[in-house]
This record gives sequence, structure tokens and C-alpha cells, in this order.
Amino acid sequence: MTTKTLTEADVLDAAARIVAAYQATDASSYFAGFSPDADFIFHTEPEPFLDRLSYENAWADWVGSGWRVVHCLSSEPQVRLITGGAIFTHNVTTTSTQGDVESTYHERETIVFALTEDGLLAVHEHLSATPSSQN
Repeated sequence: MTTKTLTEADVLDAAARIVAAYQATDASSYFAGFSPDADFIFHTEPEPFLDRLSYENAWADWVGSGWRVVHCLSSEPQVRLITGGAIFTHNVTTTSTQGDVESTYHERETIVFALTEDGLLAVHEHLSATPSSQN
């Protein structure tokens, strides 16, 4: 584990890189921000992805079937520094397309970051619908 002192700016920068790569539908840059053992819980998926590879495989299938991100807007970022890492939360509005169908999601996202020998990497991502967007 690295001995670097983590700052709020470090976390905001790491989160911004993940959001920018997601918006660009840039799988390699997006997944580079996550540890191989990261897990992912999305309200839009029936089961969690228990490691990065399982999510990468699903992503490749989605892109192969015509899915892509059109726009992704992050707002109201919050950072809580913890021993060895940080918890980042924000609101995110994402518009994606699947063929000729466009969908927009209003979500809350939590990303847990850990300082590793490879730098600051996300180890957990959780998306939930905002209460105003639930049925």
C-alpha cells in the first residue's frame, strides 16, 4: 500500500476521469479507474457484477449490440476521506442509446476508492435511482 496522503482533489480528479471515460463510452479508460476486484451494483441490472471482468464482459456485449453513452452529467459531488481511501458520492444524469432508443437515467452514485500500489482505484460502485425517478 502506498504512503501517499490522499486529498479531496485526488478523489475528485479520479472520479472525473471515470465519468469522462464513461461519457465517451471508452471502456479501456473507464475500467482503468477500477481495481480488478472491484464490484458493481446497479439498479438496472438483476445481479451485481462481483469483479471488474464480469462488468467488462457485459459492457462489451452492450456495445456490441449498439449501446453507447450520449451524455453524462455529474452534479453535487461529495468526498469523504477515510483511512486508506475515500467515498465519493454524486448525482448523475446519463443518456444512452440502444439502437434508435434513447434512455435517460437520473441516479445517485457511490464510488469507494482505495489507495493501492497502482494508485487511487475504485473498488466499489453503486448506482441507485433517485427517488424522483422511481415509479
